[in-house]
Amino acid sequence: MARIETSLPRWPGWRHLPRDTRDTLFLLAVIGWTVLPHLARLPWWCVALSALVLVWRAHLALANLRLPGRVPIAALLVSAVLLTLWSEQSLFGKEAGVTMLVVLMSLKTLELRARRDALVVFFLGFFLVLTHFLYSQSLFTALAMLVSVWGLLTALVLAHMPVGKPSLRQAGALAARSALFGAPVMVALFLLFPRVGPLWGTPQDALGRTGLSGTLRLGGVAEIANDDAVAFRVRFDGGMVAQPEQLYFRGPVLSRFDGVEWRRRPFGNGADATRRAPAVRTIGAPLSYEVTLEPIRLPLLPLLEATPDTAESAPQLEGYSLTLRPDLQWQTDRLVTERVRFRAQAWPRFEYGATLDADERFEALYLPRGFNPRVLAWATAFKREQALQGADAITLGGAVLDYIRRGDFSYTLAPGFYGRDAIDEFWLDRRAGFCEHFAAAFVVVMRALGVPARVVTGYQGAERAPARGYYIVRQSHAHAWAEVWQSRRGWVRMDPTAAVDPDRVARSRPLEPAPGIVAGALRTVSPALMQQLRDGWEAVNNAWNQWVLNYSRTQQFDLLKGLGFAAPDWATLGLIVLLLAAGAAIAAAAWALWDRHRQDPWQRLQARVRDALAPLGVAARGCDSPRRLAAMVRERLGEHSDLLAYELDALDRLRYGPQARQRPDPAWWQRFSFEASRLRRARHGRAALRAG
Repeated sequence: MARIETSLPRWPGWRHLPRDTRDTLFLLAVIGWTVLPHLARLPWWCVALSALVLVWRAHLALANLRLPGRVPIAALLVSAVLLTLWSEQSLFGKEAGVTMLVVLMSLKTLELRARRDALVVFFLGFFLVLTHFLYSQSLFTALAMLVSVWGLLTALVLAHMPVGKPSLRQAGALAARSALFGAPVMVALFLLFPRVGPLWGTPQDALGRTGLSGTLRLGGVAEIANDDAVAFRVRFDGGMVAQPEQLYFRGPVLSRFDGVEWRRRPFGNGADATRRAPAVRTIGAPLSYEVTLEPIRLPLLPLLEATPDTAESAPQLEGYSLTLRPDLQWQTDRLVTERVRFRAQAWPRFEYGATLDADERFEALYLPRGFNPRVLAWATAFKREQALQGADAITLGGAVLDYIRRGDFSYTLAPGFYGRDAIDEFWLDRRAGFCEHFAAAFVVVMRALGVPARVVTGYQGAERAPARGYYIVRQSHAHAWAEVWQSRRGWVRMDPTAAVDPDRVARSRPLEPAPGIVAGALRTVSPALMQQLRDGWEAVNNAWNQWVLNYSRTQQFDLLKGLGFAAPDWATLGLIVLLLAAGAAIAAAAWALWDRHRQDPWQRLQARVRDALAPLGVAARGCDSPRRLAAMVRERLGEHSDLLAYELDALDRLRYGPQARQRPDPAWWQRFSFEASRLRRARHGRAALRAG
């Protein structure tokens, strides 16, 4: 064991590493930090390959071994291309591009032989930083990438400090100062550069699901409810407090059922294109509110029920054309793929849809043949046993809700897999499900009873944020409920989930997935602390969203109006940006002109050394190093010049040695000039004696 321990290399300590090794390890650490947020999105082989290459490169640096040749690197690159094609089915697109970028940057570290190789790695790193914002623009992502930018700038500074061994603290401070010099330009561009839509993206982006879907299969809403991400934020005017049972945010209305999947009714072509918006009869006082909506990648807005199409209540969303569908959904002309903010007005008490045409009635009563036969038979028997012949839709719906309350039903996020006749299995056998199971089964039962009914999906409830009066609606608030139609009254909301779990609606308490290890430990030790940490982070993140991510063209124009522009437009913005660019160019040119007259302190000292050696007969050139000058002094002046040559050797160590300094030591010049003056006096004395 003792022999094994003595054979292992010992870590010499960070300060005792050679400079090349230290700088390489620092760069590898920065690369690892930059890649880290991508790990959950990268293929497993890419993570393994990148980690292996970075560890291999670190070993080569510590052991001072030669870098591999081009053949193994080329073999790894070809393998990575083939694996990317295998895992992503393409070499184009966002996922494939990020994968190849990570691989290329990792492999490039095996070619760090010159400064130009390091520069390629730096700029690949800066580009990789940008790719993180293709997936998330959160405050956490911004802070993590700020650290990456600082690390890459520090490595770039080190690459341009070729002499001595400057400390990482020194290089990091210089990188931070450089970034601060550029901060005013960054702020000016952020405030005044014309705001346009997303500058990048691929068609596949529109297919990613981050929340509700336009279709529903049993289990789909439960999957969304496992996501604790923010769906949108709501703030009511005047500090108004909404009751939890009023917070129904309407999403896709699903009336078409094929026995397995629920779908929306098409809209925007054919007969539906000419249908007018529904007439909504509002009751009581409205709720005026503002919504900050995260990208939902659906052509609709989940608005509070009911938001009618009037000049005062309808949302206004710049860049989108909005239409209120006959089923009371607000539809947009394109997918909402960016964060948007808008205002609207809703009436929690309303009535609509008093008339129902033949197509809508057929669709709201249709049950496909061959599916769920036991539930259809149960509904017929239930209506007969409960003496409900001739009862209206509300009475029938109330009777079914009472059956749910009295029955042995349970509300759970993990109901398990249901087969082909899922409604039969849920309603009559297992009786365990999430809101979508209750809503879908309720609608099937109501249709079997002869009542037009449909499923409505959206969000129900919210969390009250601790600051700025915002309600936070998370994906875990995703919900499904039912609507039944009664003659002369129209569509009426009925929520079977409230019958089995009243807290879900009355107190906005959705079921929560099991927390992670750290969150679970914090919640066990101090539930209040966990909630305070969460609330504090939400408040900070909301401020980030409101002031940075939601900065829009309207706010730009408002800023220009505040600066004195009467009617700002795109031309005004462009002119201001051009003027700022011209001013920055003039300032940079003036700085460069002034900088030409500055000189490196080492160069100034070397010029003074040459001037001091010239009277001694030592003809020094500008390219001569202090060590070379020491040799020339010994050769020219002989044994009397030992002290002067010693000082020149000391100067060489001060500039190029392990403890190299950024600036000369004033004490050294005093010693050197004293010794040079002594030699000049001695030389003049000897010359005078020879002349006498």
